[in-house]
Amino acid sequence: MATLLHIDSSVFPGEASASRAVTEVFRTHWQKRHPDGTVVYHDLAARPVPHITAESHTAGFADPASHTPGQAAAFAERVRLIEELEQADAVLIGAPMYNYSIPSTLKAWLDNVILMGRTAGESPSAQGTPVTVVASRGGSYAPGTPRESFEYVQNYLAAVLGGGLGLDVDFIVPELTMAPHNPAMAELVPLFEASRDRALEEAARKAERLAERSAA
Repeated sequence: MATLLHIDSSVFPGEASASRAVTEVFRTHWQKRHPDGTVVYHDLAARPVPHITAESHTAGFADPASHTPGQAAAFAERVRLIEELEQADAVLIGAPMYNYSIPSTLKAWLDNVILMGRTAGESPSAQGTPVTVVASRGGSYAPGTPRESFEYVQNYLAAVLGGGLGLDVDFIVPELTMAPHNPAMAELVPLFEASRDRALEEAARKAERLAERSAA
């Protein structure tokens, strides 16, 4: 059976979140193609994973036989999250842009699953696993826009997920999501709507394509 690891990090619930709306479409289409599959879900806003501590960090570089009780407990939580990543056939991440970067809760998850010599390094243990990132943002940071240089979500996640963990990274980018809520952006509402609709269509199409790829 196929397994999808689905992570949402938006602070907004349900349809109030642009990224959650898109990940929900992706997940729904993935499940239609994998009716007997398993979805491992983390809502990092509702249930954050522990941030890295000195004990959980140093435990990753020490012989398990030498772990203190504190290191052992902290590292066990990291291993649980790492194993979820390693056992997934596909990964889906909702990563809205907050203050030009990813939510701190998503950074905490990444800090837990990045482990040199296992998930990162010369032979990453989840290498090649496809990961679809829904990188929503309130404005536009696309090439050629005034704020292009402030784009630290796609750049960062491409480096960490692709370069660091060896995953096969793909992005869906709903943008201008603040247009319906900010009067100063009212004239951009049609562009927001087009971006939203395109993102929803991409989510369905990419989930279907991924299902075909995994069945091949």
